[in-house]
Amino acid sequence: MLETELFCLKKRGIPMSNQKIIFPSAAGRKLHATEEIAGFPVRPGLFLMNGATLVPGGVSFTIHSIGATSCELCLFHRTEQQPYAVLPFPDRFRIGNTWSMIVFGLDITQFEYAYRMDGPYDPARGLLFDKTKFLLDPYARAVTGQSRWGERPSEDTAYHARVVEDVFDWGDFNSNIHIPFQDMVIYELHVRGFTRHPSSGVEHPGTFAGLMEKIPYLKKLGINTIELMPVFEFDELADERVVDGEHLLNYWGYNTVCYFAPNTGYAAAVEFNREGTELKTLIRTCNANGIEVILDVVFNHTAEGNEDGPFFCFKGMDNNVYYMLTPDGRYYNFSGVGNTLNCNHPMVRQFILDCLRYWVVEYRVDGFRFDLASILGRDEDGGPLSEPPLLESLAFDPILGRVKLIAEAWDAGGMYQVGSFPSWNRWAEWNGKYRDDLRRFLKGDDRLAEAAVQRICGSPDLYPPEQRENASVNFLTCHDGFTLYDLYAYNEKHNERNGWDNTDGANDNNSWNCGAEGETDDPAINALRRRLRKNAFAVLLCSRGAAMFPAGDEFGNTQFGNNNPYCQDNEISWLDWSRLETNQEQFEFVRRMIALRHAHPVLRSATAPAACGWPGVSLHNGKAWDAEMDMETRQIGVLFAGRNAADTDDDLVLLAINAHWEPHEQQVPVPPDGMSWKLAVHTYCAQPFEPETPFDGAAFTIGPRSVAVLVAKRDEKEA
Repeated sequence: MLETELFCLKKRGIPMSNQKIIFPSAAGRKLHATEEIAGFPVRPGLFLMNGATLVPGGVSFTIHSIGATSCELCLFHRTEQQPYAVLPFPDRFRIGNTWSMIVFGLDITQFEYAYRMDGPYDPARGLLFDKTKFLLDPYARAVTGQSRWGERPSEDTAYHARVVEDVFDWGDFNSNIHIPFQDMVIYELHVRGFTRHPSSGVEHPGTFAGLMEKIPYLKKLGINTIELMPVFEFDELADERVVDGEHLLNYWGYNTVCYFAPNTGYAAAVEFNREGTELKTLIRTCNANGIEVILDVVFNHTAEGNEDGPFFCFKGMDNNVYYMLTPDGRYYNFSGVGNTLNCNHPMVRQFILDCLRYWVVEYRVDGFRFDLASILGRDEDGGPLSEPPLLESLAFDPILGRVKLIAEAWDAGGMYQVGSFPSWNRWAEWNGKYRDDLRRFLKGDDRLAEAAVQRICGSPDLYPPEQRENASVNFLTCHDGFTLYDLYAYNEKHNERNGWDNTDGANDNNSWNCGAEGETDDPAINALRRRLRKNAFAVLLCSRGAAMFPAGDEFGNTQFGNNNPYCQDNEISWLDWSRLETNQEQFEFVRRMIALRHAHPVLRSATAPAACGWPGVSLHNGKAWDAEMDMETRQIGVLFAGRNAADTDDDLVLLAINAHWEPHEQQVPVPPDGMSWKLAVHTYCAQPFEPETPFDGAAFTIGPRSVAVLVAKRDEKEA
């Protein structure tokens, strides 16, 4: 192998930068392994290793293009915009559609690089080759040109790539902890917003390091999975605006610049040529503390936008390959933000697979949530595919074989696939129907009881257990939409500060302000809002499937009625940690509900059948063993029966919900011999986990708009 040969020469003290290397060929001929281009010793590179790869004495640069006729490697001194060296790839350094070249004598700390490609220019056919444009390596491990959060570089600054030396030591720690899907309590967070507010109290606010400082808090809460909103390199200054004196950015990060590079703006330390170290440290530390890390990835579009967008990468390499184009060469926009990646083209499919494998191998991530994942199932003309090649490849890839694959099963082009996303029993889904049905049921809407029961039971109508196991990620709120606090404080969105006259963001929020829009001093309204938030968490954490909620919901985080704060890098989006003290009662409620969920596996998924003979799921809608429901039903009781984790006793839990505005009697079935019911939770009470509600073991009064949880306990004399 070339790497071995070069390493041996280096070990013998032969200087690589100025030595003419000659290897005997198999036929006895001498092969000149290097030649000189632009003053640099070079030779054909490592064609199977994409991007820039360190080799003994040099760097191998590998790049692809189907349509380009020539390619140049451009080397820049750091922060400079004009190259100090341009190295054309000779034709003999090309195999198929791939150019690869090793350049010797480079100090990776002293240069940045980009490419230029020439080829046909015919916009109607989607061909945009321009040999004057500097192009970012799609496989770059680090990106320069806008590294400090929110700081605008000079106008002529282009994206360059930096060579990364991977020296991170994972040690002998097995970072892959493999939390079962149904056991996950997923905590969705924005890396910057999680600790950027001064109240966070961390040493490195708004960074991976700042998040790491909060791991003890996550453990105390009971979180075992964090889902990071986009951390791939993105441009927060894209579409920056000033509205009423407020500097608005592309804060969320759903506009990827480079898929192999972490966002340098999230690193507390300067990591030149060691980019990713802080993120890897975060992942290793989370895993060591029993917390998995899932990345929110955006393969539906890129930051290059439409015809009016920037030109820095795919447009100049193979525009008609990487993007879905109309017959006249314009961009399809199924993403809602300008362009759509042509995900099922073989070359793009390979790129996405390479990317995900890289993050699993090099960063040890535990899973991925795919933004607007229905786009990944469209063909090059935008039509839906019954068995999309990309989704199938990801489902069966051996490197990805144990990571979680979670789809946001819809897109901005109108495709909605909740319950029908192509899965091969590998893909899970954000269950949008869980969110919509239970939001409406919990605020008292009629005609929702049957749907609510289905959602609580793991949505078997959408995901038949015999066909799709571990498919439902249940959630009531996420980054996109109202926070839980705002869900019960606002009837309408209030996005005026976004600068779009309140026309952006969803209108169908299924929210209820409880009688006053926004903040109020009315004690009755505030008490009702607190109870509704507890109801939401109680139901979410007693529903089968994985449970997810966004950071801050556990202590009443508010976005002041803004349900689309994608551009708000300020107090609207930053978590105000002072609310943890203000709403300590709610935090304690959520913490104890998570603990209750962890203690009862029957709440998370079906277990071995209960020895008492009760069915795995039964209904007790006010009366014991009453499964009747009609359009007016607002009281339901779902009883889960099975075996406990140790398989030593039956695990029996009854979730009772009264979404009506009046109290009702709730009966419970006669418990099995030797067991008694305990009223474990009643949100109507001032102390929900120490309810003062009279309960004779057979029935109790469940308060208006309240949730109760009952657990069957073994009688002490029988224990």
